[in-house]
Amino acid sequence: MIKRLIPVLVVLAVVSIAQAAAPRDLPNIVIILADDLGYGDPGCYNADSKIPTPNIDRFAAGAMRFTDGHSASGICSPSRYTLLTGRYHWRTRLQRGIVGLWERPLIAPDRMTIASMLKQRGYRTAAIGKWHLGWDWPIEPDERFAFKRFKHNAQVNDKLRAAWHDVFTRPIAGGPTARGFDTYFGTDVPNWPPYCHIENNRTLGIPSEYLPPHLFKGHQASQQGPALKGWTLEPILPTLGERAVESIIDLAKRDEPYFLYLPLTVPHTPLAVNDAFKDKSGLSVYGDFVMETDAVIGQVLDAIDASGEADRTLVMFTSDNGCAPYIGAAEMETKGHHPSGPLRGYKGDTWEGGHRVPLIIRYPGVTRPGSVTDALAGQVDFVATIAEIVGFDLPPGAGEDSVSLMPVLRDPDKSTRDSLICQGGNGLLSIRRGRWKLIAGPGSGGFWSKPPGNDKQPGQLYNLAEDLPETQNRFDAEPTLAIELTALLKEQVESGRSTPGPPQKNDVPVKWNRLKKP
Repeated sequence: MIKRLIPVLVVLAVVSIAQAAAPRDLPNIVIILADDLGYGDPGCYNADSKIPTPNIDRFAAGAMRFTDGHSASGICSPSRYTLLTGRYHWRTRLQRGIVGLWERPLIAPDRMTIASMLKQRGYRTAAIGKWHLGWDWPIEPDERFAFKRFKHNAQVNDKLRAAWHDVFTRPIAGGPTARGFDTYFGTDVPNWPPYCHIENNRTLGIPSEYLPPHLFKGHQASQQGPALKGWTLEPILPTLGERAVESIIDLAKRDEPYFLYLPLTVPHTPLAVNDAFKDKSGLSVYGDFVMETDAVIGQVLDAIDASGEADRTLVMFTSDNGCAPYIGAAEMETKGHHPSGPLRGYKGDTWEGGHRVPLIIRYPGVTRPGSVTDALAGQVDFVATIAEIVGFDLPPGAGEDSVSLMPVLRDPDKSTRDSLICQGGNGLLSIRRGRWKLIAGPGSGGFWSKPPGNDKQPGQLYNLAEDLPETQNRFDAEPTLAIELTALLKEQVESGRSTPGPPQKNDVPVKWNRLKKP
């Protein structure tokens, strides 16, 4: 009996080894997500840029650059949700704005993410950087007093310290390690409390102080709250860069392929520039910070090269939305630097400057170095693209709005999607179909841009092929087209998906129509 079992056991062992080894044939995947980097900031997107970005530029020279790539929103949390899930964020409770301070998770526990999908294909998964998608903070009802909004010059006391100690000695559920990542290290939101690093599901140290008032000046921290004693803002970016480099070198040594999600905290505020980059741009503090951001991206790319895995590592680089106008954009424009390039608007806007962002992909053996495509694409497409690469069949309730970019990566003249929905920070939706863009209401859709004072039309319709700066509203001149695009937007919203497949349910009713009646 034992002799008869030996050949069977050998066969099973060989099959088991083959199955374990099979995922190593799949590529490593790195997603680098900048925060508030404008379309016109990198030199590879704007020949007139006044900010040197040599590392982003050299990456683009060896990759495919998308000129019509988009985040799902003009602001932070929504874009991150959509990138990781392949589902538009406005199908959730987040109809406008961002995930708030101490707010619960936006990604549902049963919602598939890129990380949880790749774990099913044998990947090791890691996230380093800014999460900003909510946690199940372990704050009891009688401890909430210690987590309200405080003035910048607030004074700490023993009662606050005791509450913070109780909360931050507990694990924090609902974060990255509960959404598919094996490991996490970051600051969650660098200009918000808690002012400390979080590793996996615990704070590194127990916050016990308030930040000093001077750290809330000059586009630094914005919300007062519990902080580690002596916490400063300048070390955040270098620390994330160091961790990313260490992680890449370590993950490359393992048997399984890896996925690294690197949502950088920069060049978003706090504009905490380190001495080596101060005044280097000759433009502004923001310009200096973009240069420091570029340098850290260079360190990450160099680490991939040094790991010996560059030829089998897919790297995606993009930004969560456009440049924020409040960091001195107007002053930079007077000096000849336009952070939005030729686009109208900035962070928060439904206009192109809010969500048309740098999007560069390098897939060795697939993308042609230095290639450029004008194919319409979104970060929402990362899920379906990666699923096709690793041979994962998306179930009906996952990646409902995601379309694979693989045909485009193979041939920049191809196109895989005809329509795409984007949103402004205040909830104003827009839909693209080919060269036409409908904004389902008046105004910018943002919080900082002024609405057009002389435009009394109920909605906005632009031909981006002829009018990329969105200066000529064709809503009244093309009524049939406006009606068609409005109907298409309504259909994609109410179907719970915008890709082929069985209809799905939105989490909440979606208020999509802000078109004013004439």
